[in-house]
Amino acid sequence: MKKTLIALTLAGVTTFGASAVFAADVAVTFDPGVVAYGYTDGYWTRQHEWRTWEKPEHVDVYRKYPNAQYHEWVHTRDANQGWVEITR
Repeated sequence: MKKTLIALTLAGVTTFGASAVFAADVAVTFDPGVVAYGYTDGYWTRQHEWRTWEKPEHVDVYRKYPNAQYHEWVHTRDANQGWVEITR
C-alpha cells in the first residue's frame, strides 16, 4: 500500500512538472487576418470586437498585410466608431 501511494505521488509530481513546462512554451502571436479595420488607437476584428494594439509592432505587421485598411486617426473620430459593415 505504501509503495503504491509513493508511486502515485511521484507520477502526479512528474505529470504536473511536465505540464508546467509545456505551459511555459505557449506563445501568443498576432494574426493580422483577424483585423477588419485598423486605427492609431486599435482595431476592429472581423467579428466586430474592438481591441487595442497590444504592441506597437503589431501596427506595422498589419499595415504591411495585403489589403490592410489602416487609418491614421482614432476610431472615435467618426459617429460609427470606425466600423463599416463589410459587404463581400
